[in-house]
Amino acid sequence: MYERSQAFCVMNRNKRGITLDLTRPQGLALAKRLLAGADVVADNYSVDVLPKLGLGYDVLRKLNPRLVMLSMSAFGANSLYRDCRAYGSTLEQGAGLPIVVGNPDGPPVMSHVAFGDAVGGLNGCAAVLVALIHARNTGRGQFIDLAQIECMMPFAAPWITLQSIGGMSPPKYGTRHPQFVPHGCFRCLGEDSWVMLAAIDDKMWQRLAILIGRPDWAIDASLQSAEARRCIEDEIERAIEAWTHTRDADQAMSKLQAGRIAAGVARQPTDLLKDPHLRSRAFLQEVERAFIGLYPQPSMPIRDGAGPVAIRTAAPALGEHNGEVLSGLLGLSCAEIAQLASEGIIGTSMLSEGS
Repeated sequence: MYERSQAFCVMNRNKRGITLDLTRPQGLALAKRLLAGADVVADNYSVDVLPKLGLGYDVLRKLNPRLVMLSMSAFGANSLYRDCRAYGSTLEQGAGLPIVVGNPDGPPVMSHVAFGDAVGGLNGCAAVLVALIHARNTGRGQFIDLAQIECMMPFAAPWITLQSIGGMSPPKYGTRHPQFVPHGCFRCLGEDSWVMLAAIDDKMWQRLAILIGRPDWAIDASLQSAEARRCIEDEIERAIEAWTHTRDADQAMSKLQAGRIAAGVARQPTDLLKDPHLRSRAFLQEVERAFIGLYPQPSMPIRDGAGPVAIRTAAPALGEHNGEVLSGLLGLSCAEIAQLASEGIIGTSMLSEGS
């Protein structure tokens, strides 16, 4: 099943992949030979994993003074929590997000999205690019100590600011909003069909009130501010849902947007495979990969031409490029590579399966 991991297949396309048993001297020696000619090494292990293997920055910079090493642990190398094991949910909790989302009278709510990996990767990419410029100009590499938990802090910054000013934890709003009234998710015609909408200014509120059949609200002077509408927010939401509940979600979105009201369908994940916007951008590309077959892959969200950046190759299967990399970069012979495979230093299956 590891060959079918969706995240791996998306994140590792256009790359080559090899296997090395770093716990054995031959595998460690090959890793050092590869790193001696590398520009960047990145890891998101716990902070002591690579040093214990003999691949700490103190060792690698002697092999390659220009090497940029990016360590992407959860809490950082010099943290009080450096030895804590952490996953995506750990970082979400540590950043304070579950406390500030959800319903006002409810417990902390988890998103179960590993934000730390993606946001840590973006910050790590920026740090590596700057470090590479430094290495090119000076001939010296750097050790970058990135703490994924710190990359999460901007998510919580608005609540930190509000609590610092007011001295109390800001209230939770659920799908409502501290500034915009109304703001929320409303049921549409059909099963599990929803549309999100927001009135982000008073003019938009007036247009919304007319659209849902309440022109009296549009001209009511007592409702011309979000603070005033907050007093009857429940009633407003019931009126909106009475309007949305008789319409297909896409139809509701179209009518709302035609009325210059911020709105969007709450899509099911599988709906994205046939989303007209994504199709118009050719965002999904068909990729053929061993163990999976032909399947759609998302493109990069940036492009420098009319079409998306091409996916040249699918993500590598385990050990797919052992021979190509070890012969091409290190000059190993076919016999040497075969010997490494026979000894289990390299391979094309998990060690637990091959042993």
